[in-house]
Amino acid sequence: MMPTNRPPIWRTRPTGFDIAPATTVRHGAINDFAYVSEGTTNSYLLVTSEGRVVINTGLGFEALVHRQYFDSIDRGPVRYIILTQGHVDHVGGTDHFSEAGTEIVAHVNNPAHQADDARIQPFRTRRSYFAWAAAIDGKTRPQSGQVPVQSRPTATILVRDTLRFELGGLAVEVVPCTGAETVDSLLVWLPKQHMLITSNIFSALFGHFPNLVTIRGDRYRDPLPYVATLEKVQALGVETLLIGHGPPIVGRDLIAAELERMKGAVLSVHDAVVTAMNAGKDLWATMREVSLPPELEQGEGYGKISWSVRAIWEMYAGWFHHQSTTELYPVPYWSVHADLVRLAGADAIAAAALAKATSAPVEALHLAEVVLSHTPAHSGAVAASLSAHRVLLAASVNFWETRWLEHQIRLLEARRAEPT
Repeated sequence: MMPTNRPPIWRTRPTGFDIAPATTVRHGAINDFAYVSEGTTNSYLLVTSEGRVVINTGLGFEALVHRQYFDSIDRGPVRYIILTQGHVDHVGGTDHFSEAGTEIVAHVNNPAHQADDARIQPFRTRRSYFAWAAAIDGKTRPQSGQVPVQSRPTATILVRDTLRFELGGLAVEVVPCTGAETVDSLLVWLPKQHMLITSNIFSALFGHFPNLVTIRGDRYRDPLPYVATLEKVQALGVETLLIGHGPPIVGRDLIAAELERMKGAVLSVHDAVVTAMNAGKDLWATMREVSLPPELEQGEGYGKISWSVRAIWEMYAGWFHHQSTTELYPVPYWSVHADLVRLAGADAIAAAALAKATSAPVEALHLAEVVLSHTPAHSGAVAASLSAHRVLLAASVNFWETRWLEHQIRLLEARRAEPT
């Protein structure tokens, strides 16, 4: 199936800027047995006559909000908690939902993934704070008189092959896949209803190019297993798709067309990068040149094609780009910035940066950073850097890029306000 001429769905979906920690009002019924409570990742409730199934539990402090809503719907026992991946916003509220007899279902790779997260938690928290301050600060903030627990759950059922069970007449299939946002992802398929709960296997925003690498810090995500996961979803014939952020996507033809568009887009970028590598092009030219044809259009609200070009390149080739001998040694390029300032003069370099700020903002940043690494409060260099960041911010539609640029602007404004 080739993509249709219908407008891509991402244009009418919520953006990354709409993602926020759970509140008491962002929830609702999907049908007569399925419910959603939105947060940093959607949490879902399936109600049956023999008990409840909870799919993803949010961060620890969000689980208190999710549980309050779910308990208002039904107070049957929580028979299963299904964790569609090991990220902290999926597993963090497990302790607030788990009861005596609750089965905690996760991918067989989930323990290793959670261990990975725990191993570099301080690093990743620092790297994420500029974008997710509210969620990170909320982890320890009391909610309704309770101090939330951020769980690191141990699964009672680890899924290596498809797990099937029935609860109160509801048939559930839990399908493992490694080609997704994490290598411990699960699909929750309700075959009688043709309903699939995927959470973030497509990355955070459905219809956008997947984030094959995150600027907060994650392992690279391989595009070819990602395509294999899309094909696994395509084979199901999904009529209702419940994802990690935003409302359901409904309609077999619409879902099929969007999955085909995603698959074509990822393969197009992957193949273009491989072709460029084999032709001897350098990474930077490839990042600038690779794009998608109109029929494969994807949003770039969470990941960017240029970032994924680099992720694919380095996934195959590693960190050494054969551009400079200096790449082999632990001496960064900014170690000679002070020499450049002494040779050319801080004022002259800052003036050159300011002249480029509008027409070539990234080049302006290169120049401004030469001065700022030597003289952090240099007024001309700060002004040039601020101007360049604002030009880039005005053009940004990507959540991560925008939050980073806003963060840097705040730091530069604070630096400018410091007494000299």
